[in-house]
Amino acid sequence: MRPQSLHIALIGNPNSGKSSLFNALTGLRQKVGNFPGVTVDKRSGESKISDNLSANIIDLPGTYSLYPRRSDEWVAYNVLMNPGAREKPELFVLIVDASNLKRNLLFASQIIDLKKPVVIALTMMDIASKKGISIDIPELERLLGIPVIPVNPRKDKGINELKKAIDQTARHLYRPPSWNFADVSQLANNAVAEVRKLFPQISDYAAIHYLIHHESFELDSQAQDAIEGIEKKHSFNHTKVQADEITQRYARIRHIMQQSVVESDPKEKQLISDRLDRVFLHRFWGYAILLGVLALLFQSIFWLATYPMDAIEWVFGEFSNWLAGILPQNWFGDLIVNGLVAGLGGIVVFIPQIMILFGLITILEDTGYMARISFLTDKLMRKVGLNGKSVMPMISSFACAVPAIMSTRNIENKKERLLTILVSPLMSCSARLPVYIILISLVIPPTYYLGFISLQGLVMTGLYLLGIVMALVVAYVMKWFINIKEKSFFILELPVYRSPRWKNMLTTMIEKAKIFTLQAGKVILVISLILWALSTYGPSGKMNAVEARYEQLMTEQPQQAEILEEEKKSALLENSYVGILGKAIEPAIKPLGYDWKIGIALITSFAAREVFVGTMATIYSVGGEADENDATLREKMHSATWPDGSKIYTLATGVSLMIFYVFAMQCMSTLAIVKRETRSWKWPLVQLAYMTVLAYLLSLLAYNLLK
Repeated sequence: MRPQSLHIALIGNPNSGKSSLFNALTGLRQKVGNFPGVTVDKRSGESKISDNLSANIIDLPGTYSLYPRRSDEWVAYNVLMNPGAREKPELFVLIVDASNLKRNLLFASQIIDLKKPVVIALTMMDIASKKGISIDIPELERLLGIPVIPVNPRKDKGINELKKAIDQTARHLYRPPSWNFADVSQLANNAVAEVRKLFPQISDYAAIHYLIHHESFELDSQAQDAIEGIEKKHSFNHTKVQADEITQRYARIRHIMQQSVVESDPKEKQLISDRLDRVFLHRFWGYAILLGVLALLFQSIFWLATYPMDAIEWVFGEFSNWLAGILPQNWFGDLIVNGLVAGLGGIVVFIPQIMILFGLITILEDTGYMARISFLTDKLMRKVGLNGKSVMPMISSFACAVPAIMSTRNIENKKERLLTILVSPLMSCSARLPVYIILISLVIPPTYYLGFISLQGLVMTGLYLLGIVMALVVAYVMKWFINIKEKSFFILELPVYRSPRWKNMLTTMIEKAKIFTLQAGKVILVISLILWALSTYGPSGKMNAVEARYEQLMTEQPQQAEILEEEKKSALLENSYVGILGKAIEPAIKPLGYDWKIGIALITSFAAREVFVGTMATIYSVGGEADENDATLREKMHSATWPDGSKIYTLATGVSLMIFYVFAMQCMSTLAIVKRETRSWKWPLVQLAYMTVLAYLLSLLAYNLLK
C-alpha cells in the first residue's frame, strides 16, 4: 500500500524551538525557496510519519499572534487564513515553549479556535524545569482539547510520540474542541453569523478575521462588498473586538495555568543564562568578548583548514598530471586539463573554509549568542541610523548578501530597512573568502605571535572589520539623505543559552558546501570554459602572426626552443580575445597595481565573487610556463611578473586587491535582489555607484601608501 501524503505546517512563536523540530522531522530532506509573491524564506522537507503516512512539512515564519505586523508574520497569517493562499496545509503542528507557556498559549488558543487539525509539540521542558515550572501534561491536554506531546528535538526525544499523534489526528481520532477560548457571541455575534452564511466552511473565530482583514484576502469583489456591508450594518469595530478578544483569552489562559502548571517563586532560582548575561552583555567585557569571538572565528578558518586545503591541492595536481598523460595533446585535452579541471580545482580547494565558517556561525546561533550580538550593538546601530534588528541581516551577509537582504523585511521601520539593504553588501560574504585566502597566502607571511596568533588570521579579521566599519560610516552619511520619518522600536527576546547541536552544525556545513559547490560551481564552470575558449583563441591574423614568428625563431635558434616555447604561450595569451579585453582595461586599473589578467578576473567575478579564483586558475593554466605544470595556482601567481621582471603580487598589490574586494559590488544577484526588495532601480544603481567609487579610491590609496 502506497503511503498517503499529507501537507503539514509548523507554526509557533519565535525562539520556541520550531527550527529544531523542523530539522529533527526532515533531517537532510530539506529545500529552501520563497513563499509565492514574497521574498521571505520558505523551508520545506519530507518526513515519514508512519508506515502509511508521509508528509511534506512547511516551516512557517515565527509569529506571536494572529494579528500580524511584520511581513514574515503576514506570510504565516496568509497560509493560515487566506482562502486564496497557494500553500494549503491539512494539519498544523503548533510549537509551544513550556518555559514561556502563558505567552505561547495566546497564539495556541487562536489556532485552536480556527477548528483545524492541530497537534501541540511542547518544547523547552528542560528549561521550564530549571525555572521551577512543573506542567501536568494530561491535564493541559484535557483543558486545551487537543493532543500535547512533550518533545526535545535537540536530543530527538518525543519525535516518535509526536509522529504518532500526527498520524492519529490525520485519521480524525482527535478532533478540535467544540467550544471557543474567545466567546464570539460577546464579540460580534450577529456579524459573525452573517459572514458564516457566506463562508460556511470557516469557524466562528475565522469569521472575525474575515471581518478585520478581508481586504488582504483573495476574495472576489462580490464577497468583498458583502463583508463591507456586514461591517457597516453591525458597526463592526476592529480595535474593540481585538482588545476584547485578547482580554478573554488571557482570562481563560490564567485558568488553564492555575489548573495544570505549578511555578516556583522566580526569585528562588536564577537561571545560568542570567548569570552568563552579566558577563556577555557587560558594558565593557561584552564588547571585548564580542571582538574576541570574531577574531577566534577567523583565526579558526586558517588553523583548521590548512591540512584539508593542502590535501585537495595535491589531489587536483596529481589528477591533472594523470589526465595530461592519458589525454591527447590537442584542444580537447587542453580544454579538460586547463579549462575544466583547473577552474574546478580553484574552487573546490576552498570548501573547507566555507564549511568551517558556516559551522562556527551555526554554533553561535545555536548557543543563543547571536541574539546577544544584536542586543549589544543596538546602541551603536542607532547612532548611525540603524537599530539592533539591522545586525542580524548584516551578520547574515557574512554568509551571503542575498538572503540577508531578504531578511530585512523583519525591520518595520522603512528608513532603517533601506539603510540596512544599502550597507549589507559591505559585509564580507563567504564568496569573498576564497579571494581573501589566496591573496593573504600570497602577500602576508605565515607569522605567529605568542605561538598561536596568526598574522594571516589577523589580516582576515581586519578585512571583515573594515567592511563593518565602512558599513556604519556609509549608514551614518546616508541617513541624512534618505527622507523617511518614522519612529523606531527595538524589541528583542533573548533565548536562553544552550549547548550547540553538533548534528545540526554538521548538517548545515554539508548543506552549505553542497550549495557552494553546485550553485557557485555551475557559474564558475561555465565561465572557466568560456575563459578557456577566449584565452585559447583570438583574431586569426594576430594568432597566426605569433605562430609564424616563433616558428621562425625556433628554426633560427633551436638551442633556445624551450624558452621560446614559453614566450610563445605568453604571446598567444596576450593576443587572444581575453588578452585583448584585458589590455583594453589595463590603463584604468594599472594605477591600483593590477595587470590585465587581474582585470579579466574583476570583470568575470561580477557574476559571482568567487569566480575570481577560477578565472585566475584558467588564465594561468592556459598561459603557464612549461616548468610550472606541477605548480599550484598560488605558486603560479607568486611567480607572475610585469614585463620588466618585477613581481605583480607585491604587498601593495595584494592589499589593494583585497580592499577592492571588500568594497566593490561584484555580484549581479545582489543588485537583482535589491531591485526586487526596493521595487526600484534607483537604489541598486546608487549602491553600485557608491561601492565602486569606494573600492577604487581606497584601493588606489592603499597601493600608493604601500608600494
